[in-house]
Amino acid sequence: MQETAQQQQPTEVEQARFVWAACLDLIKEAVNTQSYKTWFEPIHPLGLSGRKLTLQVPSQFFYDWLEEHYEGVLQSTVSRVLGRESSLEYSIKTEEPELEFDYRAMAADPPRAEISYPSQPRSFRGPDPPSGSQKEVVRVETFLNQRYTFENFIKGESNQLARAAASAVSNNPGGTSFNPLVIYGGTGLGKTHLIQAIGNSALATKKAKRVIYVSSEKFTIEFVDAIQSDRINDFSSFYRSMDILIVDDIQFFSGKEKTQDNFFHTFNELHQIGKQIVLSSDRPPKELKGLDDRLLSRFQWGLTADIQPPDLETRIAILRLKSEEDGIDIPQDVIECIAVNVTSNIRELEGCLISLLAKASLEGRQITVDLAREVVRTVVGEIRSPITIEEIQRVVCEYFSLPEDLIRAKTRKQEVVTARQIAMYLSKELTNSSLKTIGLHFGGRDHSTVIHAYQSVEDQMKIDQKFNANVQQVRRKLDLLGRI
Repeated sequence: MQETAQQQQPTEVEQARFVWAACLDLIKEAVNTQSYKTWFEPIHPLGLSGRKLTLQVPSQFFYDWLEEHYEGVLQSTVSRVLGRESSLEYSIKTEEPELEFDYRAMAADPPRAEISYPSQPRSFRGPDPPSGSQKEVVRVETFLNQRYTFENFIKGESNQLARAAASAVSNNPGGTSFNPLVIYGGTGLGKTHLIQAIGNSALATKKAKRVIYVSSEKFTIEFVDAIQSDRINDFSSFYRSMDILIVDDIQFFSGKEKTQDNFFHTFNELHQIGKQIVLSSDRPPKELKGLDDRLLSRFQWGLTADIQPPDLETRIAILRLKSEEDGIDIPQDVIECIAVNVTSNIRELEGCLISLLAKASLEGRQITVDLAREVVRTVVGEIRSPITIEEIQRVVCEYFSLPEDLIRAKTRKQEVVTARQIAMYLSKELTNSSLKTIGLHFGGRDHSTVIHAYQSVEDQMKIDQKFNANVQQVRRKLDLLGRI
């Protein structure tokens, strides 16, 4: 009976969950809904030792914000639940801990290796092998961020080829002609997300057993350490034992001749035995300076795919997904305000959303377009209001001195047809409206008419300089109209 009672006694984690649930009930009454969702729901209870409650927070920034703005709320709440002598301890979730490599251990016995993520214990060795076993089980740190998956990578025209190639590689690592797969593009466009998604997917579907993600800088530092500690062979054997080797920012290999030489031989070994190599860069391999020609030629053996800045539809989809992940209901007009004005990269886009949530929480304000404009101005200076199809029609008709009703009428007069096609073209370029919606605004015309108009304008702009100048002038007027 005593043993049964002990088994039923709640663990420290279970007690912590119970206490934290009681704290949350009180916190809900002390802060507004926005603050609660943003700053308290992401906190996880880890344990309760005596009257000390340990909480895990997502990041250092998150912890600093709590300390600065909500320390009093947290301390008083915990005191009410646990008593006056209670205390709080925080654990900051670490996504990529620094580890000291034991290459001899990690390079051993590749077929039986197990993979562990950075959030798991830092030991590279598994438990002792069973009695009579001749082999050791080895743990290899992947350094993959488990949040980077294909499922939460928003696909758009700007990344379609890169996304498709990455998916193909993850399903058949080393078995496609995309070896190496090189993904390049500007900062903050999702390269790191996509290349890590390959590793996460391959491990989840058991298409690969040994996967590692490493930046070129980290690879270089480890190589130098291996030289100093006389472990070059172990270092090389470790990286050459991988099923998928993912190297980020290869442009930073520039000028590091010995590192390049080691990576050249590692690349050759993996490629020859049919293992997958995935690389990222801020520019195409042929434009990289300070790299050995033989290495550059190998970077171009497989497929090189670029990621461009996301278009409006993709930016809207990214913001929607991010707000859903955070459990925040953001009005569509607010999302569009941010998406229209923040165009450079995804990192800046998400940063703007975080700033918006923080400002709303701190100031106790509703999330509105006016608040979004305040936040966006700190990022891009001047901002744009979304252009409507009606505004495009008005500006086009003013430019060509036509009554607005004619552009929606059935007339086939050449000057009206030209203005109508230009307006349709600009509606597709400058708004988030579907082809069907655009057609409806032009007298209920079919989506195929919009496609034809768009293609006609594009073709005419290429061969007729005067026509092209007219289109660009109208566009500049609309651009000025959108500034607020």
